[in-house]
Amino acid sequence: MIGKAIRLERIMDRNTGRTVIVPMDHGFTLGQIEGLRRMPEAVAAVSDGGANAIVMHKGMVKAGHRGQGRDIGLIVHLSASTSLNPDPDDKVLVCTVEEAVALGADAVSIHINLGAPHESRMIEAAGEVSKECTRWGMPLLIMIYPRGKGIDPRSPQAVGHCVRVAEELGADLIKTSYTGDPVSFAEITAACSVPVLVAGGEKTGDIATLSAISDAVTAGASGVCIGRNAFQREEPAPFVRALCRVVHDGAAPQIALEDP
Repeated sequence: MIGKAIRLERIMDRNTGRTVIVPMDHGFTLGQIEGLRRMPEAVAAVSDGGANAIVMHKGMVKAGHRGQGRDIGLIVHLSASTSLNPDPDDKVLVCTVEEAVALGADAVSIHINLGAPHESRMIEAAGEVSKECTRWGMPLLIMIYPRGKGIDPRSPQAVGHCVRVAEELGADLIKTSYTGDPVSFAEITAACSVPVLVAGGEKTGDIATLSAISDAVTAGASGVCIGRNAFQREEPAPFVRALCRVVHDGAAPQIALEDP
């Protein structure tokens, strides 16, 4: 477990025990979207803002990781789907843990949509990835959401179920939806033995985004895994800097935005 612990320190702040991760794997799903057209500049912006790590697919590592700006942790994403698929919630493996090791990854991530038609296949794949992560001493981030017909994606029961499934699969970090309610989310984090991170979702206003994250951290979240709400800002670096102040320093959202 020593290798896993060392790698986790590269993507978590050792003093706060929290992390700010910026997923930048959206190009596979959505194509050449705003904010990710020039990967070296995009990575440099969030790294200069102080993010602890980014998430990328294997082919983009050579195109944008550690090419400019300060050093930043690397999480290689192992599963994918596209928005052109009749079932975009059907994630399949496109990379292995061994490939990620060769790329110099500090961790790997995999996506599960609980309640989707192909849920069983995604869970099976995650089980295999978890086994390989144990073999290689590689931290595993499981991104898991309640998604399916008739499922409320912010239901505390559904979100709690997601967190438990990821924990039982062997996740070292879990990314899931914020319930929108600190009380219900605190119950979820208190019942989980590994760090729970909240997702960012589609882009919203600065204060609204930071306020939701502040509430989640107060409720026990160990940080955020936030993509479009970071890299699609007109100036990503200052926003990520404010985000880090909220997560690591406990700053109030307005103060975090105002500080130089």
